[in-house]
Amino acid sequence: MAAPSSPEKTMDKRTAIFLNSAYITSDSEYFPADSENLQHYIVDFLEKEVGNDLKSLRNVGDLLEKLTEENNVLERQVLTVSSSAPPKVSAALSAAEEATCSLEALLQKEQFISNMLNQHLQGAQPWMDNLGQLLNQVDTIERHMKYLQCLQHIEELSAAVQQCLMTSSVWEAIRAVDSMAALDAGLRESGCSHLQNFLRETLFFWHKIIKDRLASDFEKVLTQLHWPIISPPTQSLTPTANYQEISSQLELLVTQLLALQTSDDLLSQRTLAPSVSSTQPVSSATPPSQAPPLCLPIQIMLLPLIRRFRYHFYGNRQTNSLSKPEWYLTQVLMWMGNSSTFMEEKIQPILERAGATISARVELCRGLLSLVQEKVASDACRLLYDDMLFCHLVEEVLQFEKELRSNHSYPAVLPGLLHLLLEDTTLQKWLIVEKKMAVEKMDAMLSAEGAWSSQYKDISDMDELKAPDCAETFMTLLQVITERYRALPCHSAQLKFLGLQRELVDDFRIRLTQVMKEESRCPLGVRYCAILNAVNYICTILGDWGDNVFFLQLQQAAVSLGEEAVLGGLGVMEVGRLASLEGSLFEGLLALLDRLKGDMMGRLLEWTMREITEKAKPYCQDRWLSLPSQHDHSTLSLSSSACPIMLCVRDRLLNFHQVLSLSLFQLAWQGLAERLDNFLYQDVILSNHFSDGGAAQLQFDMTRNLFPLFGHYCKRPENFFKHVKEACIILCLNVGSAVLLRNLLKKTEEDTRDWADAGDPPPESALHELGVYCLASCDVLILLNLRASWPGQ
Repeated sequence: MAAPSSPEKTMDKRTAIFLNSAYITSDSEYFPADSENLQHYIVDFLEKEVGNDLKSLRNVGDLLEKLTEENNVLERQVLTVSSSAPPKVSAALSAAEEATCSLEALLQKEQFISNMLNQHLQGAQPWMDNLGQLLNQVDTIERHMKYLQCLQHIEELSAAVQQCLMTSSVWEAIRAVDSMAALDAGLRESGCSHLQNFLRETLFFWHKIIKDRLASDFEKVLTQLHWPIISPPTQSLTPTANYQEISSQLELLVTQLLALQTSDDLLSQRTLAPSVSSTQPVSSATPPSQAPPLCLPIQIMLLPLIRRFRYHFYGNRQTNSLSKPEWYLTQVLMWMGNSSTFMEEKIQPILERAGATISARVELCRGLLSLVQEKVASDACRLLYDDMLFCHLVEEVLQFEKELRSNHSYPAVLPGLLHLLLEDTTLQKWLIVEKKMAVEKMDAMLSAEGAWSSQYKDISDMDELKAPDCAETFMTLLQVITERYRALPCHSAQLKFLGLQRELVDDFRIRLTQVMKEESRCPLGVRYCAILNAVNYICTILGDWGDNVFFLQLQQAAVSLGEEAVLGGLGVMEVGRLASLEGSLFEGLLALLDRLKGDMMGRLLEWTMREITEKAKPYCQDRWLSLPSQHDHSTLSLSSSACPIMLCVRDRLLNFHQVLSLSLFQLAWQGLAERLDNFLYQDVILSNHFSDGGAAQLQFDMTRNLFPLFGHYCKRPENFFKHVKEACIILCLNVGSAVLLRNLLKKTEEDTRDWADAGDPPPESALHELGVYCLASCDVLILLNLRASWPGQ
């Protein structure tokens, strides 16, 4: 078969293979021999690719270019096989050529139709322009009509309200006002500012008339019910004759006022928004106002209380005193308590029957609290330069908040007064005053006469820690600071106070260190031990705080907020440990205090050992080698040279037990035992030679006299004198056992490999059988050489 003469009549290799394997093998289905079926196939192909949309004919050019490219590729491939191409490929190529011709015809037809369509659109364009103008005019007229209809609707609602008020149909008037409020909400997104203003002015006009009328009637009914309740009633009031009628009027008025709530909230927002944005400064401490406005009946009930509050606690009244914030805070709490029964019994059932999901008591507290918030904010600004009065205000505010939440069950989600103390200037002043007062108290407590004595020294059950009065007062001061800032609703502010506490602890540690250096000339004195008790007491309390839930929450907050005042200077690993609660915020302080405690304990034991060493000189120089052997050990008595040592150890242990806390005393006597063990082993045992009598006397002095001195504080005191105890065992061995043990150890030293090859037990097992676990084989050999009595000598 001859190759096609033009690129438009070719197909790519994949198409050829596909046609050869599928299409050509089924000629009757895809490429029929007759031209009629071929024409149907082409029509179906175009219907699939082009469709009935005339605009999609523009894609025919792209399709043609694609087919042209495929044909060019196929032409180059087919030329390589020339006459060897199978007949079915030739038939496929012919069909493709015919399809290309049909496509060209269709493209020409499409171009013709497209030209006719463009001519038609150009002729119809003037008609479309005219129609668009008419539609715009219709839209404008329609908007004007809607505007006039809305205006007419407002006037109709206004007339309806007027008619209802003239006929005393209050409910219908309220519904008309609610319709105005709903219309105002619908127009909120529109650009008709004049229409909105007219609607709101109309709404405000009628709302005020209805509200004033209902408020007047409501106040009359409240007066008959003896509202406001200023003081707690001494006895229950006898119901009046028309009590039922008054109750009905009360319920009707409260329900009608609740129906006015929507329009009242709308108008209140419109009135307050400009003043708030222009007069109130933005404060980071002010919580977001998430609570809805007070319900209208409660607003009216608050009016007489507001008048009383402003009369007594503003202006030149004697009750308006900056030094007595407790007067108005206590007064408001009393009003809350006195009115709670009335609100729960009279108002709350009406609200529930009206479907209002609010608490009458909480609403009244919210209203009264707004008065207190305004007053406290005003007073706090005026007291920033008077430390004493400012501290008093903070204390009273904290106490008010505590009673408000506990006694009056005010919800925690609603703001009280604490957020006022978190305003930047007020909070900074609070921190400064807190630190100033704490430093002054530290100076006073350290210079007090009984600063280093425990107030519980005569009560043994309560004096385990033996904390001096200054340390206990200091930690109480820190606990009081914690209780003050614990209730703050802001973790960032709480962490600032925690940073202040850590700063105060470090300051107190430095002061203790200074006093300790003055007392270090006599570490065995009472004051030195009292300082050590103070350090240990602070460590114990801070360790407990590290496991406290409140401080753990602050620790998580510090990590999440990245608070530099608390985390400053910590590395990534330390912060990670804090985040996983492996450490505590007091670790740095505890490390410094533990170091101070360790230094003081070391100095205390060093001085004690210096005293014991001085008294032990005769004992170290005793004639251990010349002491005769005594077969009856029951006749042994304490060496005369050991008496000063035993008395000194006894006195020091008793003194430590009296002046040190229990945990410190444990460290003290164990440390003393360790130092005594080393001293006796080095300066008494290793520095002398012992006869049998000398070894027995040494063992008697240790086991029957020294060890029992420590037996008052533990069950097995000899375990704290391992060197001395095991040395006595070696020195007191009978001659035969000593010889065998020495030969065994010497042979082990000379040829360790031969012993291992012989399969004999190691020398340690022999030492263990004797009760020697601490001393090594070489040490035992040295001790055996200190024995004076050997066979043949």
